[in-house]
Amino acid sequence: YHGEHGDLRVPYGHVDAEGFPVGRWVAEQRRAHGAGRLPGGRVAELEALGMVWSHTDVAWQEGLEAAHRWADQHGVGLAAPADAVWRGYPVGVWLKNQRAAARTADQITRRLEAGLPVDGHAGALTKERREQLEEIDPAWCPAWPISWQRAFVLARQWREAGGDLAEITPGQTVGGEDLGRWIRAQHTGWDKLAAAQQWMLEHVLGLDPDSEEKQGSRRTSHADKFATNLAAARQYHAREGHLRVPRKHIETLDGVDGGEGQAVKLGVWISNQRSRRAKLPAERVAALDELGMRWA
Repeated sequence: YHGEHGDLRVPYGHVDAEGFPVGRWVAEQRRAHGAGRLPGGRVAELEALGMVWSHTDVAWQEGLEAAHRWADQHGVGLAAPADAVWRGYPVGVWLKNQRAAARTADQITRRLEAGLPVDGHAGALTKERREQLEEIDPAWCPAWPISWQRAFVLARQWREAGGDLAEITPGQTVGGEDLGRWIRAQHTGWDKLAAAQQWMLEHVLGLDPDSEEKQGSRRTSHADKFATNLAAARQYHAREGHLRVPRKHIETLDGVDGGEGQAVKLGVWISNQRSRRAKLPAERVAALDELGMRWA
């Protein structure tokens, strides 16, 4: 069984091809071990195959494995929504429970440090299990909503890939999240955020709070940026005869009266417009169509 599955988490009713009740046999070894009747040599042999002795530990390992697989698949660490599943396993609910257990452990620690009595450690996450989750995602249990953490990770990845967060508008989704609306909410709700969140937004994403004047001019600034990028696209088209711009291409707009030109990340911008076509105003689509924009 270990050779086929890589573990000994054998369902109780599992029977191998030759009819041997592997699941029942493994359960019997657990009972014998718990009663102190299993010889040390056999314990060592089973542990070499990754034997987990308690049912509680089995459940933990199953949840941890599912969470790890989900994280690998989605690329946002362990910031899973409550309804997240991996092969039928309720990863989102499991992680929510582990975060609650971690906070219980933190509360117990604070009470002990303050010299206050505690009513046992029931429901608290152990240090070892916390470390196992931190190995997958150091930020698995933030002090703020997990939905905020997930949007932050997606925004960071977008920026690291060359995207401009200032170009994202409400309604534009990334990884299933309305990243445009989230970014606007950070600008306007800056004072409601924790100091750590403000630091992350400012130093990792390059965002800052909006003044009233800035909030009022944001829509205009988006229009100005589109106009600048469109001018760069027209300049590129006039020179190259097409708009098949390499993603990493930077177009330098001709300066006014011999002044220094403006560098525009045209390749990234074209790619962003292509992915947002369904949400672009008709006049912007038409302007790009005039330059022979290829949308697919």
